[in-house]
Amino acid sequence: MSVEEDFMSRALVLAQQAAAAGEVPVGALVVKGGEVIGEGYNQPITSCDPTGHAEIIALRNAATALGNYRLSGCDLYVTIEPCTMCVGAMVHARIGRIIFGAREPRAGALESQLRLMDESHYNHSIEWQGGVLADECGAIMSGFFRAKRAAGKALKL
Repeated sequence: MSVEEDFMSRALVLAQQAAAAGEVPVGALVVKGGEVIGEGYNQPITSCDPTGHAEIIALRNAATALGNYRLSGCDLYVTIEPCTMCVGAMVHARIGRIIFGAREPRAGALESQLRLMDESHYNHSIEWQGGVLADECGAIMSGFFRAKRAAGKALKL
């Protein structure tokens, strides 16, 4: 297993925690020098916070751990391609690299809907890599929404 796959596996565990809480199953880690310094899972519903995405929570925890919002030299692992808000936060945090699992065809901001890192006007550029454990990351999302739809149909019966 590669280093990227190992960290993504850990992010998947966080995604499972989100699903168990009834949240969309997304997990994220911030890694510096091979050590996890921040982690988070989706919780906008339970926290009543529209910014409560896994990536934002992981960034906040990492910034607190370092005592600085600038996270230069850090990598962010997330189970699904990040949205516009999360990519923007990563630019401001000066994340060095984003590694994501499955593509997000509706709101992905790196390759699926937008290609924000192709823009030249940012004051910081982030390397990114997609597709790490993509099947596993996609499966947890698909399974979650399949179960939600089935539960909704059962209520209508």
